[in-house]
Amino acid sequence: MGLMGLKTAVVYWSNTGNTKKVAEAVKQGLEDAGHEPTILRVEEAEGVDYADYDLFCLGFPSYEWHTPKPVTDYLRRNLVKHRKMGLVKTGSPRVPGKHALIFCTYSGPHTGLNEATPAVKYAGQFFEHIGFDVAAEWCILAEFHGWEEGSTKGRMGDIRGKPTEEDLEKVREDTRRLASSLRDT
Repeated sequence: MGLMGLKTAVVYWSNTGNTKKVAEAVKQGLEDAGHEPTILRVEEAEGVDYADYDLFCLGFPSYEWHTPKPVTDYLRRNLVKHRKMGLVKTGSPRVPGKHALIFCTYSGPHTGLNEATPAVKYAGQFFEHIGFDVAAEWCILAEFHGWEEGSTKGRMGDIRGKPTEEDLEKVREDTRRLASSLRDT
């Protein structure tokens, strides 16, 4: 499949705006790579099935090492649908040309990156179960809005203002690179 043939989507959930900023940077990176991604908040994606996309990008913040409830509900609804459709198979054989990007914003005031990793791995399983290749898992450090101590004295140090424009440019560039790497898959 050529680069222009990838059907792409970015679906995200954001409470404070951190994940929305990253989702918009992912969208821009896909556009820069020549794609026309659909971008939706999870609340708008009720009928959107990630199995319909070649590259599906899912973003959310880490909440106590988990995906937020709206994201979990969205993933579970799709899993039920995929089971009924016969897409969940023993051994989860890979479906050529199907990829996921999982991105998670986190503050990590207590244990740092370890607070985001379980949420990313959990979300990725929903894609792997139907044969998607989880092409990338990104954890993006972000300010803990509403808790200054969590944004200044946690394990990650002073993270006020994150993600910065520099952080978002890295997301755009990494997205462009990822899209290019999938060109011939």
